[in-house]
Amino acid sequence: MIVCNVSLSCAHCPGGGAGGTAATATDAYGEASGSLPPPSLSPKGHLVVAVCLGFIGTFGFLSNLLVLALFCRYRALRTPMNLLLVSISASDLLVSMLGTPFSFAASTQGRWLIGRAGCVWYGFVNACLGIVSLISLAVLSYERYCTMMKPTVADGRDFRPALGGIAFSWLYSVAWTVPPLLGWSRYGPEGPGTTCSVDWRTQTPNNISYIVCLFTFCLVLPFGVILYSYGKLLQAIRQVRGASSVVSRHREQRVLVMVVMMVACYLLCWLPYGVVALLATFGPRDLLTPEATITPSLLAKFSTVVNPFIYIFMNKQFYRCFRAFLSCSTPERGSTVKTFSRATKTPRALRRAGERHAPSSAAPTPIAIERSSLGANHVSPIPSPSPLDRRSAANAPKPKRILVAYLREE
Repeated sequence: MIVCNVSLSCAHCPGGGAGGTAATATDAYGEASGSLPPPSLSPKGHLVVAVCLGFIGTFGFLSNLLVLALFCRYRALRTPMNLLLVSISASDLLVSMLGTPFSFAASTQGRWLIGRAGCVWYGFVNACLGIVSLISLAVLSYERYCTMMKPTVADGRDFRPALGGIAFSWLYSVAWTVPPLLGWSRYGPEGPGTTCSVDWRTQTPNNISYIVCLFTFCLVLPFGVILYSYGKLLQAIRQVRGASSVVSRHREQRVLVMVVMMVACYLLCWLPYGVVALLATFGPRDLLTPEATITPSLLAKFSTVVNPFIYIFMNKQFYRCFRAFLSCSTPERGSTVKTFSRATKTPRALRRAGERHAPSSAAPTPIAIERSSLGANHVSPIPSPSPLDRRSAANAPKPKRILVAYLREE
């Protein structure tokens, strides 16, 4: 059964007193007989938690809403990789709308306010959206790895892989957060009783087996995919660092730093929560204090604020569009750069190939092209170019592909 917290009940229950407290707690959360409720925070502690949740909810909502507004406003941002980032922002925005307000209200009162059904709903929604963010990061890293390693040029307008990755991350998350609703573990109060999540405290085989699987397939496995994908990307970048390559090393490293920072901040927010949850599951019941249990939960919710700032201030596309959005102007030309770097390889490859194979720095004339097309075994005499041909060759415009490659490097 779900462990109840005495702080979730009673001050305003009909009947008051100890009897009213026990009855209300049992009705609200189905407390197991013989289990001891965990201690609660002091009124000052609940106030501090409420202030933190208010900050997280407000800035998480505004920043993620800004990311979605920029994506909808500017066509230059509508790329497959950015679509995966928008999926993460959408899940964070839903946390700010559907989760944080209820824990904020509970912290202001020092008790849970919407009953057992609300606790189960809150735990399911927050667990599902949190796993969506982590799985989306793993899908993002794998997608970038596949894009870099493809021998062909990636199509920046092909959204099918990105949409498939988004669908997979959401369905995968739902598949792992529905079982507690069906009897494999359960959702209940956590920490000082002002938030709800998976029941970490009940040490039964049914509950422990679910928690082990949850951490293996929703934390360890995605993190392994992230490390493998970005490790391979770093290795590929080092291999082409000193050689002539079609890869724009500076741009790739900049985007890679952005994504690695996003992953590092996400793990920094969620790793303490995972450690505390494991200690609550496998450690002694009185090992963790209320402060030790609520702090990792706040850090996990703080990830909804961190991710949008990484998108805006470390991604030049989003940053240019953000500046244009504030000034109500048109984004700079550089903001039209596609996030898929391989889409810009063809012009640069053509330019470098032309530089390697051209016999001189002068632009090829029509006569030179004609001579090269005749073949080495052709013995027919080729007339000398006339002054008119020389004049037309000198006035011929430079290839436009060089200009396109230069604009894309801005």
